[in-house]
Amino acid sequence: MKLTNNINPNIFREYDVRGVYPVDINEDVAYTFGKAYGTYIKKFQQTECIVGHDNRLSSDSLTNALIQGILSTGIHIVNLGLVTTPMYYFACIKKNIPAGVMVTASHNPKDDNGFKFSFDERGNAKGEMIQEFYQFLLAGNFDEDYGMMTFFDIKEEYYKLLLSSVDIKKNRKLKVIIDCGNGTTSLFAPEIYNMIDEDLVVLYGISDANFPNHHPDPAVEDNLKVLKNAVVELKADIGIAFDGDGDRVGFIDEKGRFLSADQFMIIFARDLIPTHENKRILYDVKCSKSLKEEIEKLGGEAIVCRTGNSYTKAATRDYNCIFGGELSGHLYFRDKFLGFDSGMYAGLRMIEILSKTDQKLSELLEGVSSYYSTPEIKIPSTDTKKKEVVEKIKIYCKEQGLQTIDIDGVRIEFDDGWALVRYSNTGPNITARFEGKTEETMNRLKDTFMEMIEKYNK
Repeated sequence: MKLTNNINPNIFREYDVRGVYPVDINEDVAYTFGKAYGTYIKKFQQTECIVGHDNRLSSDSLTNALIQGILSTGIHIVNLGLVTTPMYYFACIKKNIPAGVMVTASHNPKDDNGFKFSFDERGNAKGEMIQEFYQFLLAGNFDEDYGMMTFFDIKEEYYKLLLSSVDIKKNRKLKVIIDCGNGTTSLFAPEIYNMIDEDLVVLYGISDANFPNHHPDPAVEDNLKVLKNAVVELKADIGIAFDGDGDRVGFIDEKGRFLSADQFMIIFARDLIPTHENKRILYDVKCSKSLKEEIEKLGGEAIVCRTGNSYTKAATRDYNCIFGGELSGHLYFRDKFLGFDSGMYAGLRMIEILSKTDQKLSELLEGVSSYYSTPEIKIPSTDTKKKEVVEKIKIYCKEQGLQTIDIDGVRIEFDDGWALVRYSNTGPNITARFEGKTEETMNRLKDTFMEMIEKYNK
C-alpha cells in the first residue's frame, strides 16, 4: 500500500465515495483515503472512529488498507468487522462515536465498492462536505502518528434494539418470506426473523458477493421475480427483500404484487399519523402524488426533499418528522426507533402492522388515489454528460414557463401528471419517472421527455 494521487475525481459523489474495484477504488486509494480521513476528522475534535464493511469480494482488503491509513494518523479505531450498514449506524450511536467509515457500495454491481462516511454528529457526509474533503485529500498534508484498534461485536445489541422497537402480536401467525439476495443481510436476517416466531421461509440466505441469483436491489421489480412467485405458491402473507448492505427494503403483497416504496410508505403513514401528535412525514421528489395526498388526507404534513439517503435522513431529523423515506426503499422511523435506515427493521414494522389486523397486505392500500406511474427509469450516460442533460432540460422547462420543482434535477408539474428528470448520484446514469391520472397521460409525458433526454444525451 502506498499514497496515491491517481484518484478518479468522479468517485467522490454527492453522498458517498463509490467506484469500480480495482479500476477506481483499490488498496492504494483506500489507504490514501484513510490517511486523509484520519487527519481531517481532527478538525472536528475526533480522536477515534468506527469502521465496518459489507460482504463484497473486495471489502476485506479495502478495509484493511483503510484501517492502516487511519491508524497511521493517530486516530483510534473501533473495528466492527463484517456488518450491515444499519449495524454500523447503531454502533456509532451505541459507542457515542459520530465519526466513522462503512466500506460498501450498497446495491451497485458486484465489482463496485466505496465508502459511506461521517465526520461528526451531522451524519453521513454529503454535497460540499465531500468536495471539501476531496480537496483536502488532494493537498496531501497528512498527520503521522500511531493509533490503536479495538474490536466490537454489535450484533447482540442490535438484535435487542430491533426486537424491543416492535410490538408484534401473537394472535395471528404470519407466513413470511425474506429474500436476502446473498447480500450482507444473509448473515443476520434469517436469525433475527426466526426470533419473532413467524412461519419463515428464506431465499438466498447464503452470503455470496457474486450475487449469483439476482442483483440485490429491492427497488427494481425484476430482481424480485422469484420472491413474487414464492409468495403466491407458498400462500405467504408477505415477501420482504433487502439490498446488499441492508439499509433498504422492498415488499411483495400476498397476491405476489410488487409494492413501490411510495405505496408502502402510505401503509406506514396510515399506521403512524392517527396515533401520534407529530404528523410530519418526509418523502423524496421521486414519490407518487398519491403519497402526498394520503398524508394530507390523514391530517399529516407532507414534506418533500431531494433524493439521496444522506439528504433524506438528515432532513427527516432536521424537520423533526416522525417518519421519512424515499422511493429507493430507505425508511426512517423516529417514533420508537433511532431514525436510521434499516431494511430488517422496516420489515419487522410491516409485520407488526399485519399482526394487529385481519386485513391482507393488499387491503391496507384500499382507498388510495389511483395514478399510473412508471418505475424509476435509468438511462446510461457519463458522469459529465448526465449533468449537462439535466441542466438543458431544466432550462427548456423554465423557458416554456412550466411549473417546476428543482431541488433535485427538475420535476415538471402538470394538472394531470408530472415528469421527473435528474442525474444519479451513485453512478453514470440519468434517472426519470413519469406519472399521470391516466395511462395515456403517463405515456405522453414519458415519450416527450425520454425523446428530449435521448437528444441531449447523444
